[in-house]
Amino acid sequence: MHRKSIHIKWTIIVLSMLCVCVAASAQENHLDSTDVFYKHLELNEIVVTGLAGDSKLKEMPTPVSVIRPVDLTARAGGNIINAIAAEPGLNEITTGGGISKPVIRGMGYNRVVVVNDGIRQEGQQWGDEHGIEIDGASVHSVEILKGPASLMYGSDALAGILIFHPAPNRGTGEFGGSLSSEYQTNSGLIGYSLAADGNIKGWIIGGRFSDKYAHAYRNALNGRVANSGYRERAASGMLGRNGTWGYSRLRFSYFHLTPGMIEGEGDNYGYMPALPFQHVRHYKAVSDNTIHLGPGNLKLILGWQQNRRQEFEESAEEAGLDFRLNTVNYDLRYQASFDSGWKTAFGLAGMGQKSENLGEEYLIPAYSLFDAGIFATATKTLGNWTLSGGLRSDIRWLHSEALPGRFEDFRRRFPGISASFGVVRPLGKHFTFRTNVARGFRAPNLAELGSNGEHEGTFRFELGNKDLKPEYSLQGDLGMDFTSRYVSVQSALFISRIDNYIFAARNGEVSDEGLPVYAFRSGLAHLGGGEIGIDIHPIHQLHLSSAFSCVYAREKDGDDLPLIPAPRLFSEVKWEITHGGQLFNNAFVSLNLDWNMAQNHFYAAGGTETATPAYLLLGASAGTDVVIKGKTRLSLYIIGSNLTDRAYMPHLSRLKYIGIANMGRNVTFKLVAPF
Repeated sequence: MHRKSIHIKWTIIVLSMLCVCVAASAQENHLDSTDVFYKHLELNEIVVTGLAGDSKLKEMPTPVSVIRPVDLTARAGGNIINAIAAEPGLNEITTGGGISKPVIRGMGYNRVVVVNDGIRQEGQQWGDEHGIEIDGASVHSVEILKGPASLMYGSDALAGILIFHPAPNRGTGEFGGSLSSEYQTNSGLIGYSLAADGNIKGWIIGGRFSDKYAHAYRNALNGRVANSGYRERAASGMLGRNGTWGYSRLRFSYFHLTPGMIEGEGDNYGYMPALPFQHVRHYKAVSDNTIHLGPGNLKLILGWQQNRRQEFEESAEEAGLDFRLNTVNYDLRYQASFDSGWKTAFGLAGMGQKSENLGEEYLIPAYSLFDAGIFATATKTLGNWTLSGGLRSDIRWLHSEALPGRFEDFRRRFPGISASFGVVRPLGKHFTFRTNVARGFRAPNLAELGSNGEHEGTFRFELGNKDLKPEYSLQGDLGMDFTSRYVSVQSALFISRIDNYIFAARNGEVSDEGLPVYAFRSGLAHLGGGEIGIDIHPIHQLHLSSAFSCVYAREKDGDDLPLIPAPRLFSEVKWEITHGGQLFNNAFVSLNLDWNMAQNHFYAAGGTETATPAYLLLGASAGTDVVIKGKTRLSLYIIGSNLTDRAYMPHLSRLKYIGIANMGRNVTFKLVAPF
């Protein structure tokens, strides 16, 4: 996009934001209901993950979105990323109906850290068709932190963090559970999840089992998409102890996904994938411990994960590609709060990894990795001002193992310094101003450094570059929130410079197998954009909300960057029918429009990307709790998506380049029964 047009667009966005705020303030004295005012006061009191420990949402200097349990339950998707991807600033790289990768403000892969069970989820996130191995039914609420978060998690949190929280523990003597199930009309998805947990005199126990099947999905362009079915199975458990001294918890989980590999041909439309397909297994155990010590808490988290990804191409018995990755996570920190208004945290955190190639085909070399980071952060309240910041030093050691004729032996060391400083201040009764400046760090991954082979799932041959340098970002965030009794507006703008930004581009060559060759390269990149959302509540039952987000990204004096989502406007009208009803409670109906604008700014060199036309999707949903004898016995939801059956291909769809559209009209029926 030309600089002049960028300036015009941003001028319009900023002026629109100011006009909405002024108009809302002018209406303040003419309306009577206070429901939205209290709703947003309650939202601002939500505790989220901050630099120096848990903080209130209103004190965060960077943009944070929170998806509450009541909102998450009323959503539908093929996986947990797909279910939350409508949030402003969040997008997904999709592969059919079962695999989604998170993208925050135009950056994905190893630039987004996903935290689950208290540790960063480590699978094969460098790969285009590698999703997030997390059971969506086990997620109670979600935090989306936008912007460099290297202070908290070191390398890879350049774009932000997704934090998936489990359900809180029950009180002493409490026992319960739930049975949930769902059915989707388009892919025939059948899923259920059974969970139970309890607290016996401070001993915490819990467990969950989930199962999900889906056959080939359908759209108006391709009909049934061959081999797009998948199966997902997961189990998890927890054992813990609460005491006056603190707590100790052991969590363990198993996740198994079997997706078909979509190639645009074939005649398999059933529930069980045919060749080629994958087996993806993820095992995890986490020990989470906290001891009350002085004015704060001493926390120690130790984790072990194993991710194994197998691709079966010629035989269902013998894998072609077979990656096994073992990861050990460690995090030791002390967090304290003082009466003087100071909150501090300091500690040591990092991970070690060992990756092996067990198959007959090779894409990346076997490797070992170890990194460590020391950090110190602080938050201080001075009257109406909240100041926060910190400093972190990381170092990562990497050893790539040789394979004669394919990979060479090399060692690299990647040091990194991260820093952040932010300010939050209320301006009068209704406005809150927040700003933050941060430096982030990301070491290149092994696929970028050492890949050399056919990537079956992405229809290309990949070449790494062992001389790549770490990415360093410098980002500024500016936000202004407005909250009144009837209107709330959240706005956030950002601009970022990233040195040594790494991406893969076609180099014009063709491999012996006839596949286009993609080589990893780097350069200076500039990104800018933001989000603005408004929620209006003119009468008791009616909610009108709309959110706009966009990202522009270019190399310095060069091309647009690849895999940048199109500008997006998501709007919803929601009518709440009942509150406090005797039989039906919290009943609602809603209608939404999802407008993804045209993406005409793409990385065209070598034919790497093409333009993507605009498309508009219509959705609707309804739900209610069923109350019997004063207790909620059932929660029922009906969620419709793409109701006009539009054939569309998002700019971040991996199947776009073989002419396959995303899912067509789909209706989801969900039932949740607590006990």
